[in-house]
Amino acid sequence: MLVVEQNTEHALALACRGLTLESGREAYLGLQQAAPPLDVAARRVNHAGTMAKDVRPVHHTDRRRDVMMPYAPALLVRRGSLVFLSGVTAAPVYHSHPHRDAEFDLPRTMREQAVLAMENLKKTLEAAGCAMKDVVSATRYLTDVGEQDDLNRVWAEYLGGHLPTTTTVEVARLATHRNCKVEISAIAVADSAPASMQRRRRSNRRGSSRRR
Repeated sequence: MLVVEQNTEHALALACRGLTLESGREAYLGLQQAAPPLDVAARRVNHAGTMAKDVRPVHHTDRRRDVMMPYAPALLVRRGSLVFLSGVTAAPVYHSHPHRDAEFDLPRTMREQAVLAMENLKKTLEAAGCAMKDVVSATRYLTDVGEQDDLNRVWAEYLGGHLPTTTTVEVARLATHRNCKVEISAIAVADSAPASMQRRRRSNRRGSSRRR
């Protein structure tokens, strides 16, 4: 059986403490106070009414509290628009197809590639009006599971105390290019328009179509 907690538990982020490079980040992750309630009030953004997203962590009723985990078992999206992100690697998001080797002259270390991949992820999120804190699920593919700690260090630096659900998979090779060491796909939640506004927009579109 699962239960939904009303506030994000920053204490869970302590699991990332040993994986973080900056001492300032470590101090931040050590905070155990609960996050403030999410704002679910309607507000106006870009002259259009929107409803703030509402995402809450889910835990087992019999969960162990003597261990810390760097991810949430589940997140319940109660309100918001889902954003599905294609996998990103250290290579530029926009590259030639068929692939050209010259465009995949990538760094050789996991840390360097992870930073580039996270920057690509961040840029795609921003294009959708989201940020890292809006990611609710991520799948991380890497070619050497022995380098997972290097990936986790970078992951913690970008995510801070935010804990999306994650799955990590070791693969023989990534399809993008043989030089790629990591690929990350994700799902995020963006603010959405209230149902009443969505109905008005659909009605306006139908009226405009009839007038044509």
